[in-house]
Amino acid sequence: MIPNALSIAGVDPSGGAGVLADVKTMSALGAYGCAVIAAMTAQNTQGVTGVLPVPPAFVGQQIDTLFADVRIDAVKMGMLGQQPVIGVVAEKLARWKPPHVILDPVMVAKSGDLLLERDAVGALREALLPQATVLTPNLPEAGVLLEERPVDTVKEMRRVAERLRNKMAYDGQRWVLLKGGHLPGDETVDLLHDGDRMIELPGHRIDTPNTHGTGCTLSAALAALIPQTGDVPEAARRAKAYLSEAIRHAGRLDAGKGHGPVHHFHAWW
Repeated sequence: MIPNALSIAGVDPSGGAGVLADVKTMSALGAYGCAVIAAMTAQNTQGVTGVLPVPPAFVGQQIDTLFADVRIDAVKMGMLGQQPVIGVVAEKLARWKPPHVILDPVMVAKSGDLLLERDAVGALREALLPQATVLTPNLPEAGVLLEERPVDTVKEMRRVAERLRNKMAYDGQRWVLLKGGHLPGDETVDLLHDGDRMIELPGHRIDTPNTHGTGCTLSAALAALIPQTGDVPEAARRAKAYLSEAIRHAGRLDAGKGHGPVHHFHAWW
């Protein structure tokens, strides 16, 4: 059965990040992609010039209307932007109880522009983190969630992964996928931790400026692959391999003058 995966996130008109990138990823990996729009942005590969929040009640209406009709096998959350939107999304997820919830705590764009209001971080930590089955922060985002400086070694990452996992619910399988793309050097080790196992996912840095939307793509890949594999470590390995190839082939595209998008459909064209 083809899984139905949902992205709750913002819109990046350039298509490199947000719901457009998510639906591309889900489609490329064999899932039917759905999207609930939580925020609008005026954005390209060089920066964000504006953010227009979607009224929280309408975000909730989108979710209720979709779940009332479509079986949703996995949800990924990306840019939510504001505390009231986070509250509504948390309320609706608690109501509909999708089997897999991937939380990508989007806070800052690749350009450095703020995508999550500072007063919303606490709401994300308190309302959404307990509902997540997989949390996918990069090192700066992990630092914000833990209210400490970002770390820069794999040894320190292990401690951070443990502390983040302790903030999640204890029922069932809950995972932290701590992304090491901000580590110095050529290695990009990610850590996958469920409170017991600490699994290293090794990788090598690819020399390209075209890395716009990599976090969105990875979390969307997990939403597509976890229902198909039934195994978070296997889904994470496959998701990272897919993203690596999408980055490796990003130079085929000519979309913008800044941090260009990855090539979501590298296997086809």
